[in-house]
Amino acid sequence: MNSLVVIGGGAAGFFAAINAAALNPTLKVTILEKSQHLLAKVKVSGGGRCNVTHECFEPRELIKNYPRGSKELLGPFHSFQPADMFEWLEQRGVSLKAEEDGRVFPVTDNSQTIIDCFMSEATRLGVKIETGVMIKSMDSQQNTWQIQLADGNFIQTDALLIATGSGGTMMSMIRKLGHHIVDPVPSLFTFNIKDQRLDGLAGVSATNCEVRIEGTKFQASGPVLVTHWGLSGPGILRLSAWAARELATVNYDFNIRVNWDTRFSKETCLDFLKEWKIEHSKNQVKTFSAVRIPHRLWVALIESLPKVSDLKWADVSNKQLELIADIICASYFKVSGKSTFKDEFVTAGGIDLKEVDFKTMQSKLFPGLYFAGEILDIDAITGGFNFQAAWTTGMVAARHIAS
Repeated sequence: MNSLVVIGGGAAGFFAAINAAALNPTLKVTILEKSQHLLAKVKVSGGGRCNVTHECFEPRELIKNYPRGSKELLGPFHSFQPADMFEWLEQRGVSLKAEEDGRVFPVTDNSQTIIDCFMSEATRLGVKIETGVMIKSMDSQQNTWQIQLADGNFIQTDALLIATGSGGTMMSMIRKLGHHIVDPVPSLFTFNIKDQRLDGLAGVSATNCEVRIEGTKFQASGPVLVTHWGLSGPGILRLSAWAARELATVNYDFNIRVNWDTRFSKETCLDFLKEWKIEHSKNQVKTFSAVRIPHRLWVALIESLPKVSDLKWADVSNKQLELIADIICASYFKVSGKSTFKDEFVTAGGIDLKEVDFKTMQSKLFPGLYFAGEILDIDAITGGFNFQAAWTTGMVAARHIAS
């Protein structure tokens, strides 16, 4: 194999290209990117800090963070996992740090550090990069791939790797070739909620929550952030990933139940409140929070119980204690719609995983055609896991192409 063309200059495509070039110096590697911007998601990820991966070094634990693709990724993660990504970057002068929640960032807290590393590798290895390139068609001919560009030019290559993400015209072209596409739907989105209890609380975050979608098996734990349009934060984003397909089918119209302090169930909370009432009898309910949630959130929840909010703890009846336990452990909200992060958009859907060999990332239908990253029907919860899938599938493809 003498040549590789990578369509897509994002995380998976770029990583595959530079590693294939490094592993086989005789391989002629070209990246074709339709926009003028390379590594766009890397740039904006983690608020511009780039959440490179996650500090989870056991493949069987790692796959539990992938609503789609977990079974298929087990083998590849034994081949290239977060610990390997740490080593790969450290060898190239990029130091990483893990935060308390396991998310991993460059020590510089700047995504440009990762981009500069990749660009420098591409330059050092002679990877050719062309931006603003539109693909018109692609076609397999006698063990090579012919790519027709929108400007009428043709490019011929021995291996073709597609890493364009799960949107756009490339999906249609792959479908035309004969691959089955699982229709993409949004994943990792926030919930739009109009509810008086949340008014004026934008920016308030409760750290120890559990959120359940009523009438389903879906639930997730983690911090929940109140926004101007509803609820967000890791707990909500995780839940949106696990339930992505099901929520699309109900047109994002559903009910959730929030436990604002997961130290308690409703029963244990009620027992705790009975003791709290005795210990803090002289304090006012509204101003003296019984649980570990932000004070403004406590006030808003208690004020939604009008006959309770102005009482002292001593005057709260057992029935009212039940209402307080309910609102702490089972606050119900009506969700009407979603909001996605345009720059960091993640989808569930893509190329059917049954049609890809995960030992090589090669198409089972077309020799010499490879896939990596989000173009596959693989997605993860938030926390660096989507990037790790990109690095891993990119590396597995690079190793096979280079060999």
